[in-house]
Amino acid sequence: MLLSAYLKTHQEIEAIRRSALLVSEVLARVAEAIRPGIPTAQLDQLAEETILSYGAKPAFKGYNGFPATLCISVNEAVVHGIPGKYEIREGDIVSVDCGVVWEGWYGDAAYTFIVQGAENKKMELCRTTLESLEKCINFAGPGKTIGDVGHFIQKYVESRGYSVVRELVGHGLGRQLHEPPEVPNFGQPGKGPVLREGLVIAIEPMVNQGKRFVKTLSDNWTVVTADGLPSAHYEHTVAITEKGLTPLSSFSPVEKAICQNPYLLPVYG
Repeated sequence: MLLSAYLKTHQEIEAIRRSALLVSEVLARVAEAIRPGIPTAQLDQLAEETILSYGAKPAFKGYNGFPATLCISVNEAVVHGIPGKYEIREGDIVSVDCGVVWEGWYGDAAYTFIVQGAENKKMELCRTTLESLEKCINFAGPGKTIGDVGHFIQKYVESRGYSVVRELVGHGLGRQLHEPPEVPNFGQPGKGPVLREGLVIAIEPMVNQGKRFVKTLSDNWTVVTADGLPSAHYEHTVAITEKGLTPLSSFSPVEKAICQNPYLLPVYG
């Protein structure tokens, strides 16, 4: 696959960084607001108001007909959950995926929040999923392949007894929300497109506590685990630079907000 058409300049990467950091700010606002009893639709409204206040637009709303600003996926929901009347409960894990388009450039990130009362198995799932993302970012760099990225995540996750979803993958992004290449969370070392300086991708491990199989609900959006066991999802927008993989989104404001919210547990608590 020829990716030269999708390589970004330093200035373009900085523009994507601004969008990705706005996503981080939105996720932090959501982290401040999550509590038992709050409807997911209220979190979605907060996110949309925050994005619009910056003069940006939600990237997901209207995308292929998706009806909301956020994807909010709770417990066995893997991704693409539609916010609605569901009220957050003690013990839930809540994946929140957000995208924005700001001055023509897209940013995308996701974080799975752990609500007080969650059992250790859920916390360990979230911890492993986040670790797989963070360690993969440290591992990969120019000259590695998409197969190397996927293999690293798959090996790390499976070595701890979990499974990676195969029907859904990460992606390139820039002027479009989804650009080449696809970035699976599984693969063979040395296979696939080579990571080159200037490429911007979203790496987003989706990890199941049980088996890897998933199904889509009747709303034609929400993807859930086929066995009903929990799933976790974390995502960063990253740029390939001469120094390696550089995150453009940030979890720092999100994790700061988590520590200040008595209803949430930190992943690395």
